[in-house]
Amino acid sequence: MREHGGVSREELRQSAAVTVAVLLALGLVAAWSVLIPGVDAWENIVAAVIGSLRLTGPVAAAFAAWVALRKRRASRGLQLTTWRALRAPLAIVVVVLGSFAATVLVLAIKTVLTEQSGRLSLSGLGMGMAGLALYSVIGWVAGWVLPYALTPPLAGLACYGLFTWLADGEGWADRLAPGTGEPYDLFQGLSGTIFLNQIIWLLGVTCALLLGWAALVTRQALVLAFALLAVLLAGTGVARVLAEPKPAAAQEIAYSCQEWPITVCVHPGMRAGLTELGAAFTEIASRLAETPAAFTRVEQRPLDDPLTPSSGLAPIHLPDLSAGFADEAAREYLDALAARCHGRPADGYREIVMAWLRGEPLPGGPLLEHEYAAAWFSGLNEHQRREWLRMFFSDFQTCKLSTTHFGGGPAGTSVQVATPVATEPDSESSPQVYPVYPDPSASPGWGPKMSPHGWH
Repeated sequence: MREHGGVSREELRQSAAVTVAVLLALGLVAAWSVLIPGVDAWENIVAAVIGSLRLTGPVAAAFAAWVALRKRRASRGLQLTTWRALRAPLAIVVVVLGSFAATVLVLAIKTVLTEQSGRLSLSGLGMGMAGLALYSVIGWVAGWVLPYALTPPLAGLACYGLFTWLADGEGWADRLAPGTGEPYDLFQGLSGTIFLNQIIWLLGVTCALLLGWAALVTRQALVLAFALLAVLLAGTGVARVLAEPKPAAAQEIAYSCQEWPITVCVHPGMRAGLTELGAAFTEIASRLAETPAAFTRVEQRPLDDPLTPSSGLAPIHLPDLSAGFADEAAREYLDALAARCHGRPADGYREIVMAWLRGEPLPGGPLLEHEYAAAWFSGLNEHQRREWLRMFFSDFQTCKLSTTHFGGGPAGTSVQVATPVATEPDSESSPQVYPVYPDPSASPGWGPKMSPHGWH
């Protein structure tokens, strides 16, 4: 059996095959966990395979360190040429990049079978490959410099800790780690310029480490000179990465819309959620009809855009299409419609109205007055509740609801919502809806603290 620097070729082939299989399986699992659920977009695939580097990168580093320490032990006393020194680490880089390409291929086959929006970012895939090459070279150098049995697992753990710290850091540090940033927003898109700058930085530092190590073991000045040029390349990449501003505005997209019974528009990669969103927001639209918050259109907005409901439009955030996404989007929209109130009494009244808008059972609230308010509100039909909300919408939004808005509580003046008698057709006056404060001694047999003239 032929030897390759003291290590059998058959052993190297088997190790490479096992590593590719492990990296492929681990890459698919990691990428699947990063995928935004329910999103059919090429950008989602690119972001997922880049995100898988957090797990596949440390494994590649550990494998490279294991080969490096065995190579060093087999090469003791031998004079290495530049090519013989670089051949083994370059072969490892090719192996791990092959596993990355296989991961991309498997996910691409899955996405080709379905209609995808957006486009495949080649620069994003290139950045992922450059990042994986850096992991491998770090592991190789560590295994060569520290040829101990514990070096491979320690190299993997160190790489995981270092790049996780960089990616989760604030400020400029997170731009140096290969990644897209989390949570990833489809509206932001993937910037090819940022990826190219990261490729320059990652390739520069990778070549600097590898050539610096080669200069150390071969003691050749020319290799050292190339290593210094690689350092300059890495510095240029860092400067370009840090000088590139993060995207501040979302890219323009062509919405995918469902037109009936209300118009619901989302990112084309999330069109699978249109039916469920339409069902959830149609109920809310029916309850808000004829109020200042009435809407006929629901529109998805970027995750970093504040939700500002306006007449006729309900903006929503939609991070993904995981279970319960429509209810979560509806809850967030309603919370933006009227912010939480400070103090238990005011917030308890707000929650009664919110529960109705969400289609939930009316809560009794923490106080006795809330129980009476919920009982009074439950005695109204849907049309009466809409008229009530139209009258007191500003109080609902500004946390000014009190017991007087819900029949006056266990004792006190009741609040009535009355509609006037229809006017003659030729009358110039228009119908109005206004609060009526009837005699507190009115008969209680007309519903929860309502007079016989309360509703027509």
